[in-house]
Amino acid sequence: MKALVDVREAINIAFGAILANKARGFLTTLGIIIGIVAVTTTMTAFNGMKSAFMQAAGSVGADVIYVSRMPWIRINDSFDFRNRPSITIEEASALEDAFRGRAIVNPTKGSQRPVKYRSETIDGVRIIGTTERMPIVSGRMPEFGRFLTEFDVTYRKRVAIIGFGIAESLFPGLDPLDREINIGPHKFVIAGVMEEQGGNTFGGPDFDRQIFVPVSTYDKVFGSRRFENVDIAVKASSIDSLDDLEYEVIGEMRKIRKLKPLEEENFTINKLDSLMGAFNTVVGAVLAIGLLVTSISLFVGGIGVMNIMFVSVTERTREIGIRKAIGARRRSILMQFLFESAVICLVGGLVGIAISGGIAALFNSLDLMPADLSGGIMLTSVIIAMLVGIVAGFVPAYKGAKLDPIEALRYE
Repeated sequence: MKALVDVREAINIAFGAILANKARGFLTTLGIIIGIVAVTTTMTAFNGMKSAFMQAAGSVGADVIYVSRMPWIRINDSFDFRNRPSITIEEASALEDAFRGRAIVNPTKGSQRPVKYRSETIDGVRIIGTTERMPIVSGRMPEFGRFLTEFDVTYRKRVAIIGFGIAESLFPGLDPLDREINIGPHKFVIAGVMEEQGGNTFGGPDFDRQIFVPVSTYDKVFGSRRFENVDIAVKASSIDSLDDLEYEVIGEMRKIRKLKPLEEENFTINKLDSLMGAFNTVVGAVLAIGLLVTSISLFVGGIGVMNIMFVSVTERTREIGIRKAIGARRRSILMQFLFESAVICLVGGLVGIAISGGIAALFNSLDLMPADLSGGIMLTSVIIAMLVGIVAGFVPAYKGAKLDPIEALRYE
């Protein structure tokens, strides 16, 4: 009970001292505000980038592995990778036969082509040859219309499922279904429009600027190039069985490619874990450097608080002497100045968080970069601000608590 009374008294004295010196309190708080804005904005940007990355990587699927010629993440483009044979549709069919009834296998291949409707042309559109199983593997569905069917793939129908961005560019205010477009020199009929995915912050594929056609039709009209690789997606029955599925896929691909027991694989197994690992490594290092740099401003703000607290202790030396003379303990004096320092930094932290929230909203509204100010970041910023206040105010508070009451009363 006595401790609670001491705390309440210390808080009241601290607020009274801050309000009595508003200009000094504001200037002291300003350094903390700048530091908290710098640190919070850095964490907010990282959080936004992580959210955007997870959204972009969502189409990869946590329960899907991909058999590819090249690894998604590679430090250098070595000769061994470039010399690998391309994965073919025939190999994809053999892998599908091996896993029939146990896993979903879906091959895809693609290239960039110009797309035209009447006088409107879009260059560099990603054309993807795939099957009716792609929505099951990726979780992406048409916004309206339909996706490819087994009939389309079997009979090489010239139907196309266009991305949301393609529909907006070529058919503003129009219904694109059943309209005819040119992909290169070849005509296709639009059967569906994919749901909007949004842009990719990390320079990857723009999912809204893709067109899906039957993989059999793709080979028929665009031809099968020697180095045009097929990616094979294999979806596990559950994420828990993904590791077992990976070993099985490696074994089946080695059989299909007739690799000897001591020969290295000339293909790669890619999955979401590899993307997440690369993201955490690169962006985590950038975050660490950013926080190290921005924390310098917070350190400078803390030094400013410490200097002001030394001034505050010196100015109130006689007050300290009087309080000690009437029975105040060292703990009470220490808590008084610690609370004063902590309150100054807490106010600065709250203002800094508000400013960071405004910056995040501005970034998002202007599409400069993704920013997400979460509750966890705000709580962390408040804790950091209070810790800075406690650390910065401890030495001045300890100096005030140790003052001899007789010497303090004599101070002029």
